[in-house]
Amino acid sequence: MTKIALLGQQDFGKAVLEAFLARGDEVVGVFCKPEAPGTKPDALRQAAQDKGVPVFQFASLRSSEADAKMRELAPDLGVMAYVTQFAPHSLVTIPRLGTIQYHPSLLPRHRGPSSISWPIVLGEPETGITIFRPTDGLDEGPVILQKRCAIEPDETLGELYFNKLFPLGVAALLEAADQVIAGTHEQHHQNESLATYEGWMHEEESRIHWHQHVDHIYNLIRGCNPAPGAWTEIAGEKVYLFDCHKHAVGTFGAVRGKPGEISAITPHAIFFNAHGGQIEVQRLRAASGKKMNAGEWAAAKGLVVSAS
Repeated sequence: MTKIALLGQQDFGKAVLEAFLARGDEVVGVFCKPEAPGTKPDALRQAAQDKGVPVFQFASLRSSEADAKMRELAPDLGVMAYVTQFAPHSLVTIPRLGTIQYHPSLLPRHRGPSSISWPIVLGEPETGITIFRPTDGLDEGPVILQKRCAIEPDETLGELYFNKLFPLGVAALLEAADQVIAGTHEQHHQNESLATYEGWMHEEESRIHWHQHVDHIYNLIRGCNPAPGAWTEIAGEKVYLFDCHKHAVGTFGAVRGKPGEISAITPHAIFFNAHGGQIEVQRLRAASGKKMNAGEWAAAKGLVVSAS
């Protein structure tokens, strides 16, 4: 029976915990980021406690306390499953067989924290997951295995993650763990000439610029759906756009009016002009409200079609 130390959080960490336990491994401890005051319990922490697995929540994984606890647990293998805290090399090398880490992109492409969003936003046709050895460099360690998957033309961030990258990642961590435990794994250094890095998809990055081509706008909206949401201003109000469709020029005739102007309003949607086509928005959220039907929001706001 292999002794696993699991570092992670949220639903992905929970799924990885359950997968290792289900096949008979012993999870000797879970290292989980402390929840912010007033937020809901972390799914991994709750699951671990429900299953009687010791949970350790250190404000920093660089602390001497975290180091001492990892040494006390004496795991065979460390497994990192969605970790937003920095885990130093001094910690991840304590397990007898070292540590493996999950990253939702094909490293060295898309290093960084929003690595699921950026391939969609950039219009790439595929992405995948990487299991690698963590180092003190951000997502820079040797690769053990990778799995590829297509990004469909209309796929959103949520669909790509939950339908593909999430289950692929859980299965790949088990596969990589088996290889490391058996001593059959191979490690390959990342090709730094191919490396890219993108930061968090924050407000500045997720803002819609209507002068850009309709393809880029559509990719941005789906790459930010369900979070953080691509946004624009409508009638002076900040609004986040979610479920949408792209219509190329010719679908409804030639585009009339300026990019960003409202070209049509229906009971279910708002249509915006863009270079090369139109964006049909079906669900949105005003900064002060909840997600709702775009047509209903437009009616409540008294919006009208822009003059052509």
